[in-house]
Order: sequence, then structure tokens, then C-alpha cells
Amino acid sequence: MANQEVVFPPDMGATAAMAPGSSCRALFACTSLRSPYRVLPGVDDEYRARPPCATSWVVEAIRASSPARSPAVDEYAAWTRRHPSALGSFEEIAAAAEGKQVVVFMDYDGTLSPIVADPDMAFMTDEMRAAVRDVAKHFPAAIVTGRCVEKVYSFVGLSELYYAGSHGMDIKGPTSNEEDATAAAVLLQPAREFLPVIAEAYEALVEKTKGTPGARVENNKFCLSVHFRCVDEKVIIGSSSSQTRRF
Repeated sequence: MANQEVVFPPDMGATAAMAPGSSCRALFACTSLRSPYRVLPGVDDEYRARPPCATSWVVEAIRASSPARSPAVDEYAAWTRRHPSALGSFEEIAAAAEGKQVVVFMDYDGTLSPIVADPDMAFMTDEMRAAVRDVAKHFPAAIVTGRCVEKVYSFVGLSELYYAGSHGMDIKGPTSNEEDATAAAVLLQPAREFLPVIAEAYEALVEKTKGTPGARVENNKFCLSVHFRCVDEKVIIGSSSSQTRRF
């Protein structure tokens, strides 16, 4: 805390304990303290010319002296205003859906299962599986994922769902055979003719990334995923989390 200017709001009381060795001094916007103090660098004179209870001005001064928010923060705030939480707007959604067919689409990784370092260990809990099963009893339900259908079906194990694998390039419908996802009706596979090319790309990516410890290439049948969550940050500059690149 050394060499820092600290502002204590009025509701924190009339005294404040300073850390040993700190040069901090407390500002109380609504006190009768007569001792010298500083507000914020460069604004002392302006503050002293104001009434002793100018709390709102102090707040504005603090806000003005704070680092500017990054564009990413502002972009996220704007996005949440355009797309409010469904839980927070449940009544409005229920009213808008009255008399209509509701269909539920779900992602898998990070939604039904946690994000994990090893994509083969992204298991969903029994409680989550039961919740998804209950949803499917009331609405047509689908899982849309970048994984191949067979892989995500092995994780979920619910035959009553629609599965859209490879980001929609491989869509299969519900089946009565709970043991075999391949028994489901194939609804869409528009890239089937490109499977040989995708296989070649897979081999090329494996060869390209084999010299990068922690990198992993996942073959999702109609798309390929390069995972580098486990790659040392020094190896991939500017990246500290797993990303998925589709080809």
C-alpha cells in the first residue's frame, strides 16, 4: 500500500487503521476533521473549495481516476443487454412461448459438462443427465456440439435426444436403441463426400503439432479440433486457454 492514496467512504466510520509503513491517509467526505489530507493527486484545491459533504463528487473523482474499462468489457456489457439471461427473463419468455412449440438446444462442453484439460474426460454428472432427460420429456431437445455424434452420445447416453455433431454437419434423430447411437436416423450429413479430405487434413495436423508438447488433435468426423489448453503459455504467445480451430 506504500505511496498510495486511499479514499474511505463515509459509511466506513470516523477512523481507519493504516497499514504499517503506509503513506495512505483517509478521506471522509462528511466529517469535521481539520487535519491536512489529500484527496486525489492534482485535485486537492478543487475539493477544498467544495462543501464538506460533497460525497457524490468524491465518487466521481474516484471513477475518473480509475483505469478505463477495456473494449472487451464494454462489448460484453452490450451483449448482455441485447441477450439477457433466460433465468432472469423467465416470465417474459414463458409469455412469448405460450401456444408455440418450444425446442431446447444445448451445448455439451462447458454447459452439460465441465471444461477439462482432457476432452475424453468431459463427463456429465448423473444429476445433469436426469435434468436433461426431464427436459426431453416436455420439449424436443437437441445437443449441438463440435464433437462427433458417437463421442457425445457416449457421454450423454440419452436416446430420446437429437444430436447435432461437428457443429451441425452430422445430425441424427432419436432412437429406441439406447446402446448404439449409429442406430439413430441420419437427418443431415452434407459433407460426407469430403471425409477423405478431412482425413488427410487430420494426418497433416497431427504431424504439424507433434512437436508441441501438450497439443492434441481431435478427429470429430466432419470437423477437426486442435486443443492447446495444455500447451505451455511460452510456446503459444498470447494464449492461456484452450481454443478450437475448425477446418
